[in-house]
Amino acid sequence: MRAVPLPRFLSSVKLGYLNVVNHLLAFPIIPVMVAVLLQVLELGPDELIAHWRSLGIDTIHALCTIFTVVVVATAYFMSRPRPVYLVDHACFRPPRTFRVPFATFFEHASLVPFFDEKSVRFQVRILESSGLGEETCLPLANRYIPPCPSTEAACAEARLVIFSAIDELIAKTGLKPRDVDILVVNCSLFSPTPSLSAMIVNKYKMRSNIMSFNLSGMGCSAGLISIDLARSLLQAHPNSYALVVSTEIITPNFYAGNQRSMLLPNCLFRMGAAAVLLSNSRREEDRAKYRLLHVVRTHEGADDRAYRCVYEEEDGEGNSGINLSKELMTVAAEALRANITAVGSLVLPVTEQLRFLASLVARRLLGARGGKPYIPDFKRAFEHLCIHAGGRAVIDELQRSLGLPAALVEASRMTLHRFGNTSSSSLWYELAYIEAKGRMRRGDRVWMIGFGSGFKCNSAVWRCLRAPKAPVDGPWSDCIHRYPVHVPEMVKLL
Repeated sequence: MRAVPLPRFLSSVKLGYLNVVNHLLAFPIIPVMVAVLLQVLELGPDELIAHWRSLGIDTIHALCTIFTVVVVATAYFMSRPRPVYLVDHACFRPPRTFRVPFATFFEHASLVPFFDEKSVRFQVRILESSGLGEETCLPLANRYIPPCPSTEAACAEARLVIFSAIDELIAKTGLKPRDVDILVVNCSLFSPTPSLSAMIVNKYKMRSNIMSFNLSGMGCSAGLISIDLARSLLQAHPNSYALVVSTEIITPNFYAGNQRSMLLPNCLFRMGAAAVLLSNSRREEDRAKYRLLHVVRTHEGADDRAYRCVYEEEDGEGNSGINLSKELMTVAAEALRANITAVGSLVLPVTEQLRFLASLVARRLLGARGGKPYIPDFKRAFEHLCIHAGGRAVIDELQRSLGLPAALVEASRMTLHRFGNTSSSSLWYELAYIEAKGRMRRGDRVWMIGFGSGFKCNSAVWRCLRAPKAPVDGPWSDCIHRYPVHVPEMVKLL
């Protein structure tokens, strides 16, 4: 696979330059202010009065100045973005009866009538190197022989995964459904009528004036798009609660053909869902787990190659499925390159940005003689990293490109092993893993990175407000003691 340089020169220089200049302008001001304050504190009352009178400022002018300062300060603080807190989150844990071990997957693929021998062997080879474990789960309808992906079966899966996640969130937070002001649901490939958001409103008897949104067709990165939408709505509505639900319904998306590029989702995607409670209420700050700092979204859809690299279509025999292009990893690397350029300008220390900028300028002016491109040390900006568990290749490429240690990608690899690719909800399984291992500390920063069709790369940055206790329930409660596990490069099944 062709290596893609990180990041683009022009956008990197522009963002890095602006951010560095902003910081450098602030540095000389701070010591001057401190020096002035110390000098004033050394003066006695009589000296202060004498200096005041020497300025020739009368009382009216002083009062007008103070009033102006108060008005400007009030306008500034009122116009500042409202803080958005992550009160808590919950993930669906599939029952063990939904488990699909490798042997079961192989047997099922061998028995269904529409897969030829080459397709069966291809799926097995993909599974052998996928990084998935023996406990990932598929819905019941996809395990029949032959599968029966009906609308009713898909709705049954949606009710199971979504309601289970919301019920756990309600139990953890004491949330009353009628207190929810904003509801955002994302599911890419299943969009029934009434919508999934309407299904939730009906189930939990939410208020008639709730702001409800249902996002579809936005791929695995839609979870962070939902967070961004909820954040924007919370900026306009004070003292509100937003419920974000991220899932992918697997039942109607089983590919029953023999085109190899469309067989990959059968091997990687598994059941999952997450429910997240956000709020902008100051009273939630004391119990909220995290505060949202940044959301950065990158959309490469103007490029036809990026637009079609993850594409739902029919094969030559009329079987519908998701076609994953061979250029997917290259397109993902380019989207990541643009996204981390923007993220880096917001979170990297000035020293890292200066070194990065110097490296880019040197290579631009001197070419190969300018040395190797400098990759910023993102370990100085984040303590935890949640990469969308889309597959082993995605995690490997991002780890290689950013020079990340194994510890920073452990949550992603273990989530892929235990739950498979759960699409937009995978980031929350990874965050739950970090919490279950007791590694989260107050003040820690978390970087979430999601990829999705379109093609999109989205990031969210959180700061931990309080160290969460290792949960006694949740998706990892029955297996966290066994993790991390060694995931071999290849598991021989045939």
